[in-house]
Amino acid sequence: MPGNVVDAAEGFGQLATGRVHRHDFVYVNDNVFTPTTVIPAPPTPPVKPPRGLGDLATATIAEIVPLVTETFGGATTTRGDMRWGMRTLLTHLQQYPGDTWQDRWEAAGLNKPGVTIGAREERLSPTLRRRLNAAAGQAFAGRLIQPTLRTFRSYLFACYPRWFRTAAADPLLEEFCSRVEAQPMCRESQRQALFDVCCALTVLGLDLADLTPEALLYYAAESRKHGLTPGARPDDGSFAATHAWPVLHDMGHFAPSTPHTLRAAVTKGQRTIAELVDRHNLRTIEIRDLLVDYITRRSAEMDYSAIAHLARRLALTFWKQIEAINPAQRDLRLDEHTIGQWRDWLRLLPNGQPRLDLGGPLMAVRAFYLDLHTWAANEPEKWARWVAPCPIRDADMRRFQARRRRLQERVAHRTRERQPLLPILSRHVNDHWLRLRTLLDAARTVELDAHFTVDGVTYQRTAIERDRTGWKNPDHAPIRVINRATGDLLRLSHDENHAFWQWAVIETLRLAGLRIEELTELTHLSVRNYQRPNGEVVALLVVGPSKTDRERVIPMSAELFHVIAQIIRRHIREHGTVPVAIRYDVHERVWSSPLPYLFQSRRNSTRRGMSMSAVWQHIQRATSTLAQTHPEFTDVTFAPHDFRRMFATELVNNGLPIHIGAALLGHLNIQTTRGYVSVFEENVIAHYQQFLDRRRAQRPDDEYRTPTDEEWRDFQEHFDKRRVELGSCGRPYGTPCAHEHACIRCPMLSIDPKMVPRLNELEQDLLARRDRADHEGWRGEIEGLDLTLTFLRSKRDQAERNARLGGPAQVNLGIPTMPQR
Repeated sequence: MPGNVVDAAEGFGQLATGRVHRHDFVYVNDNVFTPTTVIPAPPTPPVKPPRGLGDLATATIAEIVPLVTETFGGATTTRGDMRWGMRTLLTHLQQYPGDTWQDRWEAAGLNKPGVTIGAREERLSPTLRRRLNAAAGQAFAGRLIQPTLRTFRSYLFACYPRWFRTAAADPLLEEFCSRVEAQPMCRESQRQALFDVCCALTVLGLDLADLTPEALLYYAAESRKHGLTPGARPDDGSFAATHAWPVLHDMGHFAPSTPHTLRAAVTKGQRTIAELVDRHNLRTIEIRDLLVDYITRRSAEMDYSAIAHLARRLALTFWKQIEAINPAQRDLRLDEHTIGQWRDWLRLLPNGQPRLDLGGPLMAVRAFYLDLHTWAANEPEKWARWVAPCPIRDADMRRFQARRRRLQERVAHRTRERQPLLPILSRHVNDHWLRLRTLLDAARTVELDAHFTVDGVTYQRTAIERDRTGWKNPDHAPIRVINRATGDLLRLSHDENHAFWQWAVIETLRLAGLRIEELTELTHLSVRNYQRPNGEVVALLVVGPSKTDRERVIPMSAELFHVIAQIIRRHIREHGTVPVAIRYDVHERVWSSPLPYLFQSRRNSTRRGMSMSAVWQHIQRATSTLAQTHPEFTDVTFAPHDFRRMFATELVNNGLPIHIGAALLGHLNIQTTRGYVSVFEENVIAHYQQFLDRRRAQRPDDEYRTPTDEEWRDFQEHFDKRRVELGSCGRPYGTPCAHEHACIRCPMLSIDPKMVPRLNELEQDLLARRDRADHEGWRGEIEGLDLTLTFLRSKRDQAERNARLGGPAQVNLGIPTMPQR
């Protein structure tokens, strides 16, 4: 198109510059992202402004036009269009007063948002207007004119980064462009990164060497404020320069102390205690100061999340409402009428629904008053004036215990409701990923537009235009196929990736019983192994401190180890190693150091640990899909913590003593674990309680002494005795076989995939025995054989599924070798 300017529906103009839809748009929703780490600020104008084509501020038209044509011109026809456009632009500006072309540009009113030189010349044809707009872009790139951001974005340039790079001839800018082109992202994202930097340098009047984090963040914030972020809707609150920022950081242009990503630079960090209280706008200054002092003293024993909750409960849920009920209240001595109204208000949420967590605010207020009583004895000069009768009576706390029991009952019912659904969910995510992986492997072996068949269904590999041209490395392009029977277009590589992480998240939660934050904090360094004297290697998973601030080590079952190995294998196949990534802790409001997180993804050219919301989305997507074919999943939601409760239930149900379950779950108090397994019938609870009582009565005083050699050999032999013909037994140490060595029926048996042929032999033998029993009329024998066949087939299906998912028999997990001492 003449003048190198395209319509909004064509080329890069639509993707990277975008038409200014509303020039008066202002984005004001800053509840999530507000610059805190790096403060955005317009740069100080450089002493020597950049002049890629020389100082042309006062040059004549006869001097400028040939220089611009020589710099940006291409074919003879293009040069003629360029000469006409630049001469027409400068002739128009010459009509206005000013010593420089910048002065005349501003005097002409062309530095206002939404105004373009082409739109001014309505008498010209659309083609000539496009040439005139292109001349304005070349004047921006040559630093003849410095537009404002909103003025610049009023134009649509197809190749502005190329013009700017040609005029600047800056080696540092060329290094940046080379690094962007080497990033494993699509061409659209690469073009956005180049455009953002060229646009920022243009409107700020800088060379790349002078571009600071504060200046780039100022450009990004202004683009967001006015809805000008390339490739984003005006009202979605996206920042510009998200692709460019990490590249500039990696090339050493920003200081090492600068956040690695733009999001890390603008995400709200931890507020001070004064800010946590002041956000609720309390009118009583004395009470506000008291709350700040009180929470500050309590903060030494609390993490940030607990501090924020306490500030909210005392400032918003308690005192803010007291001020609304009794505006004249100035101290903590509350009358019965005021506290009664507050209790009535507390029972209901703002939406009218009953408040389930009544105990939290009541406990916080009670502790507040009682702490003041205690502290006043030691520091009367500071706290004594605030001592007052506690408005939360003992009767309130007795009701709190009743409400707590009702809460435990609801949780127990929730676990009972979901426990039977867990095997269906596990089987679904396994089969879903296996089907897509098989389909993807088949698609990789055929050429574009070729047909192939998987499970009797014919597919055709295809690609959209962006796949064909939008990736510098074709291996990074997404794989798409068409189902020839239905005509459906499948984003195969995208869907397989989602299916894999859906499977990995659900299976890890199911098999390890981790908290959601513990799952997202797992790293490659969490995988350890312990080699026994007989050479057997036991896989261990190190779970970092979370809720209890205590690290714990749990042995991995064969199934869990298989999941972790698949995750590591995927990273190694795609990156050669488990790449380091940063992760944002939504509870503590801090960014982690770069670590090799197992659960991670790429966003805006940077690796980022999986967020907790992403974990929720994977689970909800799986249950929503299942609800279409399994009515029992309708209106049933799974939370990540549900898997932890069901894991505890399964442990105790399979005979593991509850105190060992508490250690595996990371509970400091065994009563917490008992609450997790309260879904059992009363007689089962009584059974385990009696078991613990007997063990405690028989416990010798020297139980925690160093074991003797004989005791240690007995402990080691226990693991040897767990090896059976078909695989390994998972019963805990110190417990005999609970199923009288009927291994096929035992849920503790883990089948070795190599023994599937042996299972087939056993099945044939059982079928022959069943035929004989049927012939002889042995009904009791038939019932037992049918039960054994059911268990056998279930274990064989699981072993075959694991074998299909497993791939190569050996996986290099890259576990660091610890030096021997």
